[in-house]
Amino acid sequence: MLLIPAIDLKEGKCVRLRQGRMDDNTIFSDDPVAVAGKWVAAGAKRIHLVDLDGAFAGKPRNAEVIHAIVAAYPNVPVQIGGGIRDEDTIQGYLDAGVEYVIIGTKAVNEPNFVRNMALEYPRHIIVGLDAKDGKVAIDGWSKLSKHDVIDLAKHFEQDGVEAIIYTDISRDGMMSGVNVEATAKLARAIRIPVIASGGITNMDDIIALGAVASDGIMGAITGRAIYEGTLDFAAAEKLAESFQ
Repeated sequence: MLLIPAIDLKEGKCVRLRQGRMDDNTIFSDDPVAVAGKWVAAGAKRIHLVDLDGAFAGKPRNAEVIHAIVAAYPNVPVQIGGGIRDEDTIQGYLDAGVEYVIIGTKAVNEPNFVRNMALEYPRHIIVGLDAKDGKVAIDGWSKLSKHDVIDLAKHFEQDGVEAIIYTDISRDGMMSGVNVEATAKLARAIRIPVIASGGITNMDDIIALGAVASDGIMGAITGRAIYEGTLDFAAAEKLAESFQ
């Protein structure tokens, strides 16, 4: 199981939000490239980037920083989400060296777009499903849809996406523990890998996820915990990798 450090970008800075609220953010660094280097040095095998401004604008807003991170650490795969709503954006990121492109709101609103992109760019498309009480949220978590997480995930599995990132938005940035039960339930319902996100606080969460990793959980994204120091990334990454 991979432990994937998150770098959330807002106005070129590394920040963290609480429950997706842009007005409730903490700035951790003015140098996201250096932050990425810190996690790579600590053993990160993949980096998770989010263009927060892009997620709300519907188009990339931090592409320059994202390209700089990819260029600085070419041997570490990068996955990027936030504001990815058209093929040109996907092509631009892949051309820059990004390995995986995450489609979120657009996937829910226009599922055909996901199918077309998965066909056009096989093994590079991930769908991010952000949910609360089993229902998928869209538009930067500002709206709750009527779609069931598992039903949508099965649909995207058939479309050929590489993986599903599942975020419990009630826990994201709240340091309240990961929703292991809901994540494992989703992983058991589909055959493609699931990446857990939201709520990881300490080693207990890594152990709890590791216990169900064999259900199909290939990784977990961590953010606030590694920035605030409740989780030692290097130690947690080694522990995560011990789970198959």
